Amino acid sequence: MGTGKRALVTTAVTVVCAVTLLAAPGTAFAAPDPGPSVPVAATPAPSKDLQAVRARLDALYHDAAVATDAYNAAEEASKEQSSTIVALAQRIVDGRERLAELKDRAGAAARAQYRSGGLPDEAKLILSEDPSRFLDDAGRVRQGQKATTGLLAELTTVQADLEQYARDAAVQWQKLEAGRKAKAAAQKRIEQQIAAAKKLEAELAQEERVRLAELERQAAQQAQTRWAAEVGDTGVLGGGASGATAQGEKAVDYALAQRGKPYEWGAEGPLSYDCSGLTSQAWAGAGTPIPRTSQEQWRRLKHVDVQDMRPGDLIVYFSDASHVAMYIGEGKMVHAPRPGRSVTVAGAGSMPILGVVRPDA
Repeated sequence: MGTGKRALVTTAVTVVCAVTLLAAPGTAFAAPDPGPSVPVAATPAPSKDLQAVRARLDALYHDAAVATDAYNAAEEASKEQSSTIVALAQRIVDGRERLAELKDRAGAAARAQYRSGGLPDEAKLILSEDPSRFLDDAGRVRQGQKATTGLLAELTTVQADLEQYARDAAVQWQKLEAGRKAKAAAQKRIEQQIAAAKKLEAELAQEERVRLAELERQAAQQAQTRWAAEVGDTGVLGGGASGATAQGEKAVDYALAQRGKPYEWGAEGPLSYDCSGLTSQAWAGAGTPIPRTSQEQWRRLKHVDVQDMRPGDLIVYFSDASHVAMYIGEGKMVHAPRPGRSVTVAGAGSMPILGVVRPDA
């Protein structure tokens, strides 16, 4: 392996290592601005209005979820960009080797022409003792000249390709660096919002925490009851996993097997998950890779009516598609709720539903 090849391969490996480090927990990557943030300061009044506290916690965790989607999108983009850089580095290595080979061949052709004396064909014919042999030689010379012309054309093409590969690699490096900065910003935003939420919860007395948990349970139950009334006549509340496809059953089984594992933003198993990490891994385990983030799952997977959903379908929540869960039948879903919670089963209508998508359409 030549020095140039070693250098480029080393560069490619360095890129992969760098991306791996950036993707590790506690580091950062990124995508679009997740939107306006919720103020971090948490200063509830001494006599706390628990409904207001619950609303503020919901806002903080929602903003963290939006930032998490941005973080995950950036991480996926960085993986693609790093793969592209590695591929370009290999093309440059191969191109330089081909260029060196072509230059050697072109040099050999030039030296052969020099040794022939550079006489015109007419002079060589006059001086030749065997005109018929000369004509044979002349034919071979013309073939050689044609080959040389093709050689020079290929050399020019390879040189142009190398220059383009270098420009493409530079563009990908710039994107990778921009993504790294954006991902770091998303991580900071996530950590700020979660820290603010934890601070707010820590300021509650034990009795207030119990009452807050009861308020959350009641709100979820009321939302589920309203949703069940809306879809009650459509048949969507009946049936378990038997309504799913074979792949859907596998995805449901995978998701249910993760119950009790903690939520962790940016995680996709096997020890912890965020919401889209759970759904994407469940479907990957069923043999159908799907987008990593809830927003991309909503954007790229086939939409189906809520009343037509079947186990294995994904329910996307909130107007910004910032949360996703998997429908398991009988009006229930399994999801990774938020920081401080674990993967659990809940009512499918316990949060505002944006729509439903089907990975195995």
